[in-house]
Amino acid sequence: MKIDSHQHFWHPARGDYYWMDGEGAKPIRRAIGPDQLRPHLKAAGVDRTVLVQAAPTVNETEYMLGIADTTDFVAKVVGWVDFENRDDLRHLQRFARHPKFAGVRPMIQDLPDAEWMHRKDIQWAYDAITDLDLSFDALGYAHHVDPFRRLFDARPKMRIVIDHCMKPVIREGRFDDWAKGMETIAKTTSVFCKVSGLATEAKPGWSVETLKPYARHVIDCFGPERVMWGSDWPVLELNGSYPAWHAAATEIVGTSGADAIFGGTAAKFYRI
Repeated sequence: MKIDSHQHFWHPARGDYYWMDGEGAKPIRRAIGPDQLRPHLKAAGVDRTVLVQAAPTVNETEYMLGIADTTDFVAKVVGWVDFENRDDLRHLQRFARHPKFAGVRPMIQDLPDAEWMHRKDIQWAYDAITDLDLSFDALGYAHHVDPFRRLFDARPKMRIVIDHCMKPVIREGRFDDWAKGMETIAKTTSVFCKVSGLATEAKPGWSVETLKPYARHVIDCFGPERVMWGSDWPVLELNGSYPAWHAAATEIVGTSGADAIFGGTAAKFYRI
């Protein structure tokens, strides 16, 4: 079973995709659903996907679960609840009863405080995720590596996957600090990592050689059994395409560990 561990659907008219307001998101500011993704999956031989939140609202999670209910290839949904509102525990408990609900992803990359994840008033959410045996998608930039490492150390029982390799600053060629931080996380925790989102962090016109050092570092540090491939489509379309990124990832991964990275790891982590 081949799995795309990270993709999105949205309908901007719903009104909660605030990050789409700028000019930068204009190329993907349109209604995007299963019919647009299906041809890409067929061409790449992908059987199942994990649908991930793109708006910080409970309503969007319900919207995604509705799509999952009627879409054969959507195996799991990663949603959102308000960590700053303890009353949202009821939503988390409700979602946990849905067979396609996997867990949640707070949009930490967009928050001004890199230490937000350590606030005392949001610790209930981590407790609930762990108690309900749900997953946590860690979304951040390279400067979040250390705050996330401390969170991972403090929450060894929580099932965690890092999104987009923690977004290294590829367009500026930065590598060393990010690489050391990711290596430490790989060695000292049981956290998983998605090889996804790298094209978006590179300059236009990227090549396999542009992305390879970052992707290979993650694969070599975490090992194929803790690494999963994701398209990050349609965000990917801002600086690439599904076929181009899939082909690049296939070349970068090679044959060793490919079954795990392109399916087995995601199946294990998300219980597909």
